[in-house]
Amino acid sequence: MSGTGSTIAGFGHYVPVERVTNPEIEARLGLEPGWILRRTGIAERHYAAPGEALTDLAVPAAEMALRAAGIDRGAVALTLLATSTPDHPLPPSAPLLAHRLGLDNAGGIDLAGACAGFLYALTLADGFVRTHGAPVLVVAANILSRRINPSERGSSILFADAAGAVVLVPAERPGTGVLGAKLATDGSAYGLIQIAGGGSRRPFTPDMPIEDTQMTITDGRAVFTRAVELMSGAGRDALARAQRAIGDVDWLVPHQANGRIVAAVARQLAVPKEKVLTSFADYGNSSAATIPLTLSLASAQGKIAAGQSLLMCAAGAGLTGGAVVYRL
Repeated sequence: MSGTGSTIAGFGHYVPVERVTNPEIEARLGLEPGWILRRTGIAERHYAAPGEALTDLAVPAAEMALRAAGIDRGAVALTLLATSTPDHPLPPSAPLLAHRLGLDNAGGIDLAGACAGFLYALTLADGFVRTHGAPVLVVAANILSRRINPSERGSSILFADAAGAVVLVPAERPGTGVLGAKLATDGSAYGLIQIAGGGSRRPFTPDMPIEDTQMTITDGRAVFTRAVELMSGAGRDALARAQRAIGDVDWLVPHQANGRIVAAVARQLAVPKEKVLTSFADYGNSSAATIPLTLSLASAQGKIAAGQSLLMCAAGAGLTGGAVVYRL
């Protein structure tokens, strides 16, 4: 049996306890007070505790979403985990996540789509639900505090740790789920955001500098320009594929890269500020986790409801990105 569409039956999120405020980072980097907030719109972010691994963030976010969905866990057929910071390089973390959640009948796989990972996972999940008529758990989570170079301003001021989750289930109502999607890449910008060491190009060696295993942003201005172009362009394409105008969308939910990028994308798409969902001020940039985190927070606040349409867009390292029009 297969449904005519998918719908999000439950939202969930989790952020670690430790709050890291701007004055702490500004003091370390020698920045004047207020510099980070003025440049990024970010006031604080959360960092995982020592010993807290990726699945330790993913489990409570997924538990929240599963409880909200109210479905039999044995019915969940697939677990998709969008992350760039798994528990270990091998094996993938999704099987462990499914095991810890008691999803005994679910397949599981990690998706390394950087900041766009949630949109890729959501698109795949929607297709699986439509084809097989079975629920899918999508979790996006990252611990980027352990990928930051503490001395590099570009990454230190932005990145954070968090997890967000959604449960997709079959919906018999017509016109729900993914109405249009545009997934895109721009490999010419492959080196703009990168961790140079640890892959097959530059394997770990005993004398590898620690900086080579940390994130670096080589050209922040180029990242800004390319990300805004990719997100807004993919947004317009997704709307066209959905045969919708921007006025038909209830909420724009962009990747929470920083305040300047979010505002620029909203301007490019002609979306008024009051129709943009954000969370970056309190939670920073947790890469793939930012969109489901923002959705879960908005759901808890009663801002989103069945029947509404969302335009979600993201861009990140690779560059990889895209946009999805989704009707709840």
